[in-house]
Amino acid sequence: MIRDSVKAAQIEAMKAKDKDRTAATRSILAKIKDKDIELRTKDAAQDDDAMVIDVLQKMAKQRRESIAMFEEGGRTELATAEKMELAVIEEFLPAQLGEAETAALIDGIKTELGADGMKDMGRLMGELKKRHGTEIDMSKASALVKAALS
Repeated sequence: MIRDSVKAAQIEAMKAKDKDRTAATRSILAKIKDKDIELRTKDAAQDDDAMVIDVLQKMAKQRRESIAMFEEGGRTELATAEKMELAVIEEFLPAQLGEAETAALIDGIKTELGADGMKDMGRLMGELKKRHGTEIDMSKASALVKAALS
C-alpha cells in the first residue's frame, strides 16, 4: 500500500535528519488523513490506494501550479522548495501513461461510447477517469479529449 510506503519514507527521513523530506512526507500524510476524515461521512468505501493516488495527484498539480507562479514572480527560492516537495510526492505516484498511450485509451473509449462531438466530452472524461484515473494525468488528458472530439 502506498500509505505504508509514505509512512516508511517519513521514518527514514526522520532517522536521516532530512528536514525537507520529513516535512514533505508529513504534508502528504496530513492530506491523506484529511481525506480519510472527509470520506468517513460518505457511505461509499473507496480503494485505499486509489484514494491515496488521487490525493497525491492533486498535491502534485498544486505544486506544479505554485512552481509556475513563483517562477513567474521571480521567487526562485520558493519555487525550489516546491520542486523538492513535488519530487517527493512523485516518488509515491505510480508511473503515468505517456501521451500516445493516453490517446489510444481515449480513442478506444470514444469508439465504445459512440462519442462524436464536444457535447460528449463530460461523458468521455468521466469514463476515462473511472477506468484509468490513477494512471493518467487528467489535466493533460483533457486536452487530448478535446482534440479527439474536435
